[in-house]
Amino acid sequence: MRRVRYGILLAGLLASAPLLANTSWQKTESEARGQTVWFNAWGGDPAVNRYLDWVSGEVKRDYGVTLKMVHLADAADAVQRIQTEARAGRRQGGSVDLLWVNGENFRTLKEAGLLQTGWAQALPNWRYVDQQKPVLEDFSIPTDGAESPWGSAQLTFIARRDQSPQPPASPAELLAFATAHPGMVTYPRPPDFTATAFLEQLLLNLTSHPEALKQPPDAQTFATVTAPLWAYLDQLHPQLWRKGSDFPASPARMDAMLANGTLRLSLTFNPMHASQKVASGELPKDSYNFGFREGMLGNVHFVTIPANARSLAGAQVVANFLLSPAAQRRKADPAVWGDPTVLDRTKLPEPWPAASQPQTTPPVLAEPHAAWVNALEQEWLRRYGTH
Repeated sequence: MRRVRYGILLAGLLASAPLLANTSWQKTESEARGQTVWFNAWGGDPAVNRYLDWVSGEVKRDYGVTLKMVHLADAADAVQRIQTEARAGRRQGGSVDLLWVNGENFRTLKEAGLLQTGWAQALPNWRYVDQQKPVLEDFSIPTDGAESPWGSAQLTFIARRDQSPQPPASPAELLAFATAHPGMVTYPRPPDFTATAFLEQLLLNLTSHPEALKQPPDAQTFATVTAPLWAYLDQLHPQLWRKGSDFPASPARMDAMLANGTLRLSLTFNPMHASQKVASGELPKDSYNFGFREGMLGNVHFVTIPANARSLAGAQVVANFLLSPAAQRRKADPAVWGDPTVLDRTKLPEPWPAASQPQTTPPVLAEPHAAWVNALEQEWLRRYGTH
């Protein structure tokens, strides 16, 4: 008899769980109404900015949340502001409510205890998230519910069919391609984010100690682990644009150089970037993306909420909207932004049209531990930064 009562009690608790979760989220939405959310995000792409302007209108209309965009040149600027507020004892009423972040910047904030945790998986739209993507870790750092995913990314090359119908499919082929077309290949100057990703890509391909990249760099083994990378770049640089004595400031500059015929390759961290730039007329119609056959570095980008956020409920409502099928579908449209979704399309209430499906991309290679970013940048600058 007691076992039956326990069974009834357990069944009742399980049945009430969704109701309790729904009630809790209704309370969050109620608290969010009338709040202003200061969303700090990279502002370097007009397509991204236009998309976020649309998001602002949607959350204002549907949830009564006023979204104020702070366009950043580098997320590290917002990280520094959050750190400054913490040192000043500003535990509430911070200047940042929501931040587009990942990698090293996330690690910095998380290790200092400057983030809200445990909220991301409680968002109602989390149920649509593709769990096969690295949504529970960021550059090998567990997210612990402190970040909500909102887009996928993968290092991707861009070429033009008329110029380069057979693109290089490995680092060795890239070196041969650069040698065959001297001065028409390059990469951005570190510490540009895409440039550092390119260094990590080559290191993943070339090192004989890939397991070392899942942990922070070790001073005792750093030289051994990275030696193949520097040997490769020593061969590659003399074949590059301006013989490796100078590097473009950004991937956007490389796009322009590809468009005017100066370069045969550009580089991006968005596998749909070429389609989006062709649609906007910024790249020639014969532009296409490609990657190495063994895979290309990939990650997920997130939004996070600082521990001292002024509008906690509003920030969660915006993060949840960014995960909605409607927002993710619009974001993935190359005519809008072309940022790949983090949702599992088999979980969606309605199927997406074929036109909005992402292009076929190479296998995704997991990013090294976040601490490798600074280590590689500093060593690159030491070796090549004074040229």
